[in-house]
Amino acid sequence: MKHPLIKITTFVACLIPAVWLLVNFFQDNLGANPFEALTRQSGEWTLRFLLIVLAISPLRKITGQAWLMGYRRMLGLYVFFYACLHLLTYIWFDQFFDWDEILTDIIKRPFITAGMLAFVLLIPLAITSTNNWMRRLGKRWKKLHQLVYGIGVLGILHYLWLVKADLREPLIYAAILILLLLYRLKDSKYFNISGKTSQIA
Repeated sequence: MKHPLIKITTFVACLIPAVWLLVNFFQDNLGANPFEALTRQSGEWTLRFLLIVLAISPLRKITGQAWLMGYRRMLGLYVFFYACLHLLTYIWFDQFFDWDEILTDIIKRPFITAGMLAFVLLIPLAITSTNNWMRRLGKRWKKLHQLVYGIGVLGILHYLWLVKADLREPLIYAAILILLLLYRLKDSKYFNISGKTSQIA
């Protein structure tokens, strides 16, 4: 069911949030502080795509639709794309490429520390997303890509520590991540009574 037209449509659809953000930014439609809005919303889209990626394996297992796995790599790379956009807006619009100030931010502000650590952990996952790297790493590839759960936790902490007033949206993301983690634990060898293991990551 991995039809080329569906794949192209999915690829284009995943670009829509970025295009919408950039168009509204240049048209000055992002409110009183467009730079902050661009940074915030690009980060939110990073989290949304990350949660979608984490949900693919459980959905495949629940629905029996194996074709869903064919889109996980593309969506995972979109996580990295939106994370790069989020980081770029912070470095450019917030810090104006002041590397000393950025380093101070990373050390002294916990939400920046969590966000930077999450981005650093995303880099090896993006690099090793190709078939060639899957073959080269073998069983280690799955272990490496289980980092995505830790990245999810760091991303949620980054958002929670950033928001000072209305916590509803980050808490919704946190609840979804907790459900996905509980599903994985339930299906892991530690909770599988039959003794059979199942890969969810």
